[in-house]
Amino acid sequence: MDNKPKFTERKYLLVLIFVTSLFLMWGISMTLGDVLNRHFQNVLHISKARSAYVQFSIFGAYFIMGIPAGLFMKRFGYKNGVLLGLLLYSAGAFLFIPAANAESFTFFRVALFILACGMATLETVAHPFVASLGDQRTSDQRINFSQAFNGVGGIIGPIIGSYFIFGQEQDLVSVKHLYIIIGAVIAAIAVAFSFVKVPALIDPHIPAIDSYSPTEVPHVDKKLFQHRHFVFAVVAQLFNVAAQGGTWAFFINYGHDVMHFSDGKASYFFSLSMVMMMIGRFAGTLLMRYIAPSKLLAIFALCNIVMCLIVAQGFGWPSFIALLFINFFFSIMFPTIFSLGLKNMGKQTQQASSFIVMGVVGGGLFPLLMGQVANHNVATAYYLPIICYAVIFLFGFSYKRLNKAAFK
Repeated sequence: MDNKPKFTERKYLLVLIFVTSLFLMWGISMTLGDVLNRHFQNVLHISKARSAYVQFSIFGAYFIMGIPAGLFMKRFGYKNGVLLGLLLYSAGAFLFIPAANAESFTFFRVALFILACGMATLETVAHPFVASLGDQRTSDQRINFSQAFNGVGGIIGPIIGSYFIFGQEQDLVSVKHLYIIIGAVIAAIAVAFSFVKVPALIDPHIPAIDSYSPTEVPHVDKKLFQHRHFVFAVVAQLFNVAAQGGTWAFFINYGHDVMHFSDGKASYFFSLSMVMMMIGRFAGTLLMRYIAPSKLLAIFALCNIVMCLIVAQGFGWPSFIALLFINFFFSIMFPTIFSLGLKNMGKQTQQASSFIVMGVVGGGLFPLLMGQVANHNVATAYYLPIICYAVIFLFGFSYKRLNKAAFK
């Protein structure tokens, strides 16, 4: 057996590049949502707690759309799943036009929900899609590599937001113009992808031999929720995105309230935190060649518990630097939890992907809780993500035992 399987094969390169670009696009939209969070506080005069409904609209769509997207993908294939996601994404962006004209926070939430349904569809499809573009033993590396460009999008999003939203008049016209551009770009990508030919993929119905137990044959006759590593992955992903949603939603508030930055300056630092995340994902992809992904996940979760403790003290620059480093250690968590949850799922891979995506609803619920605390003290609110990182640590620490339970 080849102990060093290839990252991917030449025939998959074009498709891998294209699908990786999708990770960049939803990275832009995800972090723009956090910029909108602060902008709506200023322009629509809503509280921090109410502005957290921006995240609820985005991440709630993941919960609603996870299973339908998985069923659509299973029935019509990966390519059509991508096209559906891009269509919904573009439609949601264009709905910002009437939402801005109406100056309605509720209308904006509807537009964000539809846009996020597109993002959820893309995310449901893209992870198993990338995993199928080569040997499953290197799926962790491919997904982390593609997710690194989610970090690139995360850098671009706040910069765009700072220039087009905070850099203009404090109104909704700039928001409308920005999302017209986004809708047009996404529509163009959909047209381009419709002409891309997808070669025969590595059949996800054929179980892979797990890197921990290369001599054992996976037993995949169990029902979906009898795979304990998958069930724990759904729970871990819920807490993981909860931590992400809360951390990002109040980053600009932290810069404003604790560091006394302008909103524009805080937004640029938010972009810097995304640079940290991108670096973390590339570093994580490299480290996974030497450290088991589950072990690296546990280590990074412990590091973020320490970072949150420092951030919550409100010490000024030391705490703010720790806030930046949360994204570095957070970097590998989403793709690694996703990949570990899908391993050895055989014909249940696509269905499993849907449920892991539904775990993203945590990003809609947790900011509401953090917002209640942040209304009084935004620094203190950062104690709450420690709970999430403790759950992620337990998943990474116990993964090998959970994964072996999927074998006979």
